Parts: sequence; structure tokens; C-alpha cells
Amino acid sequence: MSQPSPAGPAASDEDLHAHPGPRTLRAFYQVLVNTALANVTSSYLWFALTFWVYLETQSVLATAIIGGSYMLLVAVFGVVFGVIVDRMKKKAVMLLSSIVTAAAYVLAGAIYLAVPESALLDWTGPWFWAFAGVILIGGVVENLRNIALSTTVTLLVPAERRDRANGLVGAVQGIAFMVTSVFSGLSIGLLGMGWTVAIAIAATGVALVHLLFVPIPERGVVHVEGAAPVGFSFRGVVPAVMAVPGLLALILFATFNNLVGGVFMALMDPYGLTLFSVEAWGVVLGVTSFGFIIGGALVAKFGLGKNPVRTLLLVNIGIALLGMTFAIREWWWLYALGILIFMALMPIAEASEQTIVQRVVPYEKQGRVFGFAASVESAAAPVSAFLIGPIAQFWLIPYMESPQGQDTFGWLLGDGEARGIALAFVGASLVLLLVVLLAFVSKPYRELSGAYAAAEPSQPEDEERADADADAGARPDAVAATGPAPDDLRSGLR
Repeated sequence: MSQPSPAGPAASDEDLHAHPGPRTLRAFYQVLVNTALANVTSSYLWFALTFWVYLETQSVLATAIIGGSYMLLVAVFGVVFGVIVDRMKKKAVMLLSSIVTAAAYVLAGAIYLAVPESALLDWTGPWFWAFAGVILIGGVVENLRNIALSTTVTLLVPAERRDRANGLVGAVQGIAFMVTSVFSGLSIGLLGMGWTVAIAIAATGVALVHLLFVPIPERGVVHVEGAAPVGFSFRGVVPAVMAVPGLLALILFATFNNLVGGVFMALMDPYGLTLFSVEAWGVVLGVTSFGFIIGGALVAKFGLGKNPVRTLLLVNIGIALLGMTFAIREWWWLYALGILIFMALMPIAEASEQTIVQRVVPYEKQGRVFGFAASVESAAAPVSAFLIGPIAQFWLIPYMESPQGQDTFGWLLGDGEARGIALAFVGASLVLLLVVLLAFVSKPYRELSGAYAAAEPSQPEDEERADADADAGARPDAVAATGPAPDDLRSGLR
């Protein structure tokens, strides 16, 4: 864990780490606001890119590849991001994320100015993918900040309030989604892609400057087994996951969930844009994203119950039933209502998974476990997104437009322009429902529920204090933690 400095008096318990309390909660709220600002920016440009691509190319395949590429990059870099979070102070991680995102968006702006728009809109050409790829990188790096945010819940929030803090995270993400959904559609419809990129660059700069003044009271970096992690591999990650009975099964379940979710990721925007204009679709997403706020607020108010594992599975049953019904007819109000409920369920599911990990995994390993989970879970979505794009484009949509398709599934899905996409939603949701029901009667479900009930809440200050006592006992002249002097810590807490 914490490494001794070569000289100096032993640090007291109070100097080693900020005890979660009112002061650290204020710091957490500031971190949350800054993360919301950064997420607004990346979501704004990401949504705008998706809208722009579909409207200009009318290609479901192109949007599926873009969405799948995003999730693929998240999967590739998840473990790397997790190790970075464990090796560095959390504010340094967030600054690194903001700087890389800002640089990526500036490069995207330069490409847009230098390359004719006709070349950028040729989705079979290199400039389209260079432009989209740079924006993707800027958005993917935001996940580094989000992993760090998950660990700051453990760092700054008292154990008994962490599930509610995770609910606040979901509510803030919902606010970001609401704002960006509205403004992305309006921005593309009224200003175009060029001004949209310029706005994203400016907003990223504001978030970066604001972050410089946000305090995160962290005495030092808590290390595992007496040393900082070396390299960016799975070493140390898999043992941390396997040490908790049922945790690997939870990650695998979420991975399968994302496999189904990749279908929705690839097809929800094309389906919505068949029912609404781009401006109206942005407004619909903005209004329905109140569901994120509702779901997050419910968690913040009531928590997740005694067993978040059970809560997570119940939420997924709701998602499966919803996916089987919200597109069975081409009614705009049914689709909008379904998205509202879907968005209300998502922060509950996300808060459940985060609360489980924050309780059963020691603090010094949480960055890697969150990163590993993000990597493995995200790897599934590109598979289904890449598959469903061409399947929908070349098979499901033409099939449901044919007399044979109408005769076979017309009783269930009715008729309309996007019945092939509706069929994809129903099929994916039915598979999800069957898997969730099997998970409820599985041994890993019982094991993880028992591990959560038996685990003591992770307390970073207790871990550092124990390590300090060991260091002090071995070397009376050693300082038992790395990082700034105690006076610097206290000034950061003011």
C-alpha cells in the first residue's frame, strides 16, 4: 500500500487521509458538477455526429459502425484506464482526460476546416473516418474520468450514503443527456457540424479551467501490496475479481446485457429519425432524459435496498419487457414513453453495479476492477452493433417490407416504415429476458448476494491507516504515506 518517505516523523491518523464527512461531501459535489460539464460536452458532440451522419448518408450501417467503434475503443482501453486511475491521484486523472479530449476536439475542428464537407460525408472514404475517429477518441477518453469518479465515491462519501451518491451520479448524467440531446439536434439542424465542433471545443476548455479549481482531498495514492501497479495488463485485476464469489458472473451478465444493448445503441437513433425530424428527435431525447433524473433521484432518496444484486436483475427484467413493447407499433408517443421509462431504469442498474463493486472490492483495487468491467462489458456491444447494422440494413428491413414479413409478423408489429428495426428490438429483448430469469436461479447470484451482505464497507482511510501503522512500526522515522504535506491536505479541504 502506501510507501514510506525516507525521512520525517510518523504521520498521524488524521494526516493520512480525509475522513468521509461533510467536507469531503462538498468536494464530491464539486467533482460531480465538473464531470457533468465535461460529459455534457462529449455527449453533445457525440450525439451531433450520429445525427449528422445518419441525416447526410441515410445509412444505418454507418451509424452502427460508429456506435460499435466507440464501444470497441472503450473495451480496448478499459483496463488501461483502470490502472491509470489506481496509479495516479484522481484529480490528475481527470485533468489528463480533459486535456486529451480538448486536443482531440481541436484536431477534429482542424480537419473540418481543412477538408471539403463533401469528402467528410463520403463514409466510404478516409476523411470521414478520420474526422469521426478523432471525435470518438475524445469521447472515449471521457471514460477515464468516469472511472475516476466511481472511485471518488468511495474516497469522499461515507459508506452508508454511497448508493445514494451513485444515484446522484445517474441523475447528473441524465441532466447532461437531456441538455445535449436537445442542443445536439438543434445544433445540427440550425448551425451545422462546423459550429457544433466549435462549441464543443469552447465548452471543453471551460470544463478544463473549472477543474483546476476543484479540490479532491486525497493524501496520497493507495498502492496494492506495497507497490504501484506496473504496466497496463490484466495482472492483479483478475485475482481481485475472482476473490469475490459471484463478481465475475456479475461482470459477465453485464457483458451479455451490453451484447443486447448494442442492438439498441445501433438502431434507436435511426428508428427515432424515421418518426421525427432531427430537431424534434433531439427535443424528444431531451424531454425523455428526465427519466435519468427520475431514476437517479429515486436511488438518491431511497437507496437500492438491502441487496443491490437483486435490484439489478429486477431492473433488467423491466428493460427486457420494455424493449419488447415500445416499438410494437409505429406510434411516436409509445416510443417516447418507452425511452422515458428506459432512461429511468438505467441509472438504477448502473448505481446497483457500482455500489456492489464499491462494497466488495478494496478501495486500492477499485480502479482496475471498474476498468476491467468497463473493458469486458463494452467489448460485447460492438459485436452486436457491427452485426445488427448490416443485418437490419440488408435483411430485417427488406424482409418486414415484403408481403412474407408482413404476413408472418404483421399481427405483432403492425405496418410502417421501420418494422424491421422493431423486430430487432423484440428479438433482442426476448433473449435478455430469458437470461435474466436464468440468472435469478443461479449459484453466482446467491454467492454475490451473500458476499455483499457479509462485506464490510470499503474505507480508504482505514486501509491507509493500517498501512501507516505497519510502516511506522517497521521504521519509526518514516512518513507513512506519499503525497503532499498535511498542511497542504488541510488547505485542500477548506
